[in-house]
Amino acid sequence: MSVLEEKKRLRVLAAERRDALGEDFRARASRAIAERDLGFARLDGHESISAFHPIGSEIDCLPLLARLAAAGHATCLPIVAKRNQPLVFRRWAPGEPLIDGLGGIPVPPRDAPVIEPDVLLVPLLAFDRQGYRLGYGGGYYDRTLTALRAKKPIQAIGLAFSAQEVPAVPRLDYDARLDGFLTEAGPIAIEAIEAAEGAPDASALRR
Repeated sequence: MSVLEEKKRLRVLAAERRDALGEDFRARASRAIAERDLGFARLDGHESISAFHPIGSEIDCLPLLARLAAAGHATCLPIVAKRNQPLVFRRWAPGEPLIDGLGGIPVPPRDAPVIEPDVLLVPLLAFDRQGYRLGYGGGYYDRTLTALRAKKPIQAIGLAFSAQEVPAVPRLDYDARLDGFLTEAGPIAIEAIEAAEGAPDASALRR
């Protein structure tokens, strides 16, 4: 089985596993993530932070985004401006107006300022402790993280339910690595895992 075929197979299984968690559990987990916050990401209070508007059974990161906005961070949501291109981020905080974007996904209005985030909260179907995520197959976050990392230091953190963890995500050379994950069970910092295992520094692997 090719890597692409394995990804396709795992997407189906991961989506079914996430759907099976149930609405009540997903709501509790979303609140737990907001309460845990992003302290492990070593924020200094001045970062701009992107999140995502949940669709389907995705974890709801908007309570966390509201907390970060209240703490003074500039917050934003992604927009697919052009197919097969990096995402564009426009400033938005929970409670502000939204419009329908591509596929009916809510996005900020067109006059909202564009931001290049310092920290990205990333959606996913599955993740592993090597720092890789299984996305939906469009490659938008892979392109976006690669483009932003060429400009400045950023942190990319996957938000997920702990049940979405797998032993290893099938990957290709262009798959962008994340810096960590946050689930209802707590944070998973990839650099700390590698340091404990005596692996090379994670930042060096991203260069």
